[in-house]
Amino acid sequence: MVSLPFRFQAFKFDGICQTVALTLCPLIGKYDGIEPFCYSRNVEFAGMLIFQPATLIMDIVAICMAGVMIYHVKTKYTAVGRKEITMFFQLYLVTMLLEMLLVSSIIPTASSLYPFFTSAHLGLGSVTFWCLLLNGFVGFQFAEDGTPISLWSIRITSFAVFFIVGFVGMATFNNVGPFNCTYPIGLWVIYFIFNGACFMIYLISQLFLVAYTLDDRWPLGDIAFGVLFFLTGQVIMFIFSLPLCEQMKHYMDGLFFGTTFNLLAVMMVYKYWDSITKEDLEFSIDSKHQEWQTLLIHDDINYNEKNKI
Repeated sequence: MVSLPFRFQAFKFDGICQTVALTLCPLIGKYDGIEPFCYSRNVEFAGMLIFQPATLIMDIVAICMAGVMIYHVKTKYTAVGRKEITMFFQLYLVTMLLEMLLVSSIIPTASSLYPFFTSAHLGLGSVTFWCLLLNGFVGFQFAEDGTPISLWSIRITSFAVFFIVGFVGMATFNNVGPFNCTYPIGLWVIYFIFNGACFMIYLISQLFLVAYTLDDRWPLGDIAFGVLFFLTGQVIMFIFSLPLCEQMKHYMDGLFFGTTFNLLAVMMVYKYWDSITKEDLEFSIDSKHQEWQTLLIHDDINYNEKNKI
């Protein structure tokens, strides 16, 4: 089988969906969705047909790693932006959970629920980028981290983004008003332009933060590796999925590698945040030491008073 060249079309997913099996591909196009020319073979498990088994395993790994990162962030009690960055990893975890259900066909494409879950998945993906963007400004302390204004500004705007993207998705899949599944312009703009803009603004803000406000330049390496992983995943997924799928005899395709490199990029976000965030452990230890010292002094005073009596 000869690989067909990747065809990138502005405001259309036809060439993209013929290359890689995105979750929205079964819901757009002229007929019953758009299928890729080469995709990962299916396996039967417990009487159920599982699609994209390799990607399913990687989604499970991503969910577990997101849980580990959330746990480690929560243990850094005095770190700057701890609650804000936790939202990002939580959104990533839920996005991977929905992706796992959709790409593996645990929620079948023929199900009436599939468009709702796909719209939610697209909304969560965009919200994850949006939350990453807002976390990029936490280090500039426009609003003190951990305060209600900082947390609720992220929550409210993230909900608004989720609602807008979810509405555009459902309207596109059902051909409501100006939205059309044959020409999903709105979804294309959100998927590539909006999400890409959030990524670029976050990247620029962090480069500025490290260059002009921090003395240490080592975090630039974390940023570089994160960008490298993310872009590598996008290139493999959208350009080299077909030849990889054919060379690997349909055992893996670009979606597996895209998920893998996206996970590595998210892990570098954690590594970068950890490198620029210093937890004041010395203050925490001193506070506990002083508290215990106060209790001991109080016990000594009570003991001396009793002996005097």
